[in-house]
Amino acid sequence: MSRQRTLVLNIERMRREMDELLGDTWASVKPGQGGGFSPRADVYYAREGERDAVAVVTVDLAGVSADVVSLEVSGRVLVVSGKRPVRDTQGRAYQQVEIPTGTFRRAIELGIEVDADRAKATFEDGLLRVELPVRLPDRTSHSVPIESPPK
Repeated sequence: MSRQRTLVLNIERMRREMDELLGDTWASVKPGQGGGFSPRADVYYAREGERDAVAVVTVDLAGVSADVVSLEVSGRVLVVSGKRPVRDTQGRAYQQVEIPTGTFRRAIELGIEVDADRAKATFEDGLLRVELPVRLPDRTSHSVPIESPPK
């Protein structure tokens, strides 16, 4: 894994830990978020019956339309991005505002290699569910020819 990618993944892990530790307080001081938010996600691995093993990622996207959500898999990272519309606040005096709006981008690090070409996603009742088949390691042996240096 490249040094830059390792750094990015470590920063993302640290950001998640800070989100969990400080909750909504941290969200107000994160740089470059532009009023956006980071949706909550569950990740688990399963083998159901005779099916291949899958990584399952469920993301809480209540109030977000499926047509504004995009998914991208790069190596062991699933990126979910989109936008929750800003509420109409005209004529309202809010006592409390806890439901974030605006753009979001969440990079979810997976613990295993997945086959992105066979991924499937569904969106129901505000929950995005992404199933990513696990890519099993290549267990076959490969011979490597040894070249002699030119004389």
